Amino acid sequence: MKASGPFARPSAMKKLLPALILAALLFTPVFHAVAQQQQQPAVAQADGGRMSTPEAQSPAKNKQEEDENEAYRHSAAVRALGAKLGMNAEQAATAFTVTNFIVLAILVGWLLLKTLPKAFRDRSTRIQKHLVDARTATEEASARLSSVESRLSKLDEQIAAMRTQSEKDTALDEQRIKASVEDEKQKILTAAEQEISAATVQARRQLQQYAADLAIEQAARKLVVSAETDRLLVQGFARRLTGEDVKGGEN
Repeated sequence: MKASGPFARPSAMKKLLPALILAALLFTPVFHAVAQQQQQPAVAQADGGRMSTPEAQSPAKNKQEEDENEAYRHSAAVRALGAKLGMNAEQAATAFTVTNFIVLAILVGWLLLKTLPKAFRDRSTRIQKHLVDARTATEEASARLSSVESRLSKLDEQIAAMRTQSEKDTALDEQRIKASVEDEKQKILTAAEQEISAATVQARRQLQQYAADLAIEQAARKLVVSAETDRLLVQGFARRLTGEDVKGGEN
C-alpha cells in the first residue's frame, strides 16, 4: 500500500529535490508567461467597453496580480509536477511556492556570500587605512606638539642666557666707559698741569725781566754824574789807555 501526501516518499523527495529546483529555475518564466496568456482574454473581456479611472484601476490591478499568482501556482505544469511527486494541487502549489522561495533565498544568500565578504574586506581595508592615516596624523601632531613644547621649554633658558649676556655686556661697557673717562680725565689733568707749568715759567720769566728792568731803572735814577766827575773819569780812562799802549810798545 502506497502512502499518499507530500511526505510519503522522503527518499524520493531527497533525490528529486535537485531536479525540482532545476525545473523551477528553468520553467518559472514559461509558467508565468502561460499564466499571463491565459488571463489576458478574460481581463480584456471584463474590461472591454468601459473606461476606468486611476482610482478604479489600482484595486483592479491588485486583483489581477493576485489572480495571476493563483493561476501561476495552480497551473497545469505545477499540477503535473505535483502528481508525479504524489501531491494534490494545493500541496503542489505550496511546495512550488516554498521551492521558489528557497531557491530565491539560496540565490540571495549566494549573492550575499559572494559580495558581502568582499564589501566587508573593502570596508575593513578602508577603515584600516583611515585608522592608519589617523594614527599617522596623530603621531605627526604629537611630534609637532613635542617640538613646540621643547622649544617653549628652551625659550626660558635662552631668555635667561640672553639676560645674563646682556648684563655682562653692560658691565663691560660700563667698565670701558669708566676707563675711557678716567683716561681722558688724566689726559686733561696732564695737559692742564703742563699748561700751568708753562704759564708759571713764562710768568716767572716775565716777572724776572720786569724786576731786572725795574732795578736798572731804579739804579739809573739813583746814579747822578757831575761835570767834574765826568772829566776825571775821562782822564782816568785815557791814562789807562795810554799806559796800556806804552806797555805794548816795550814788549
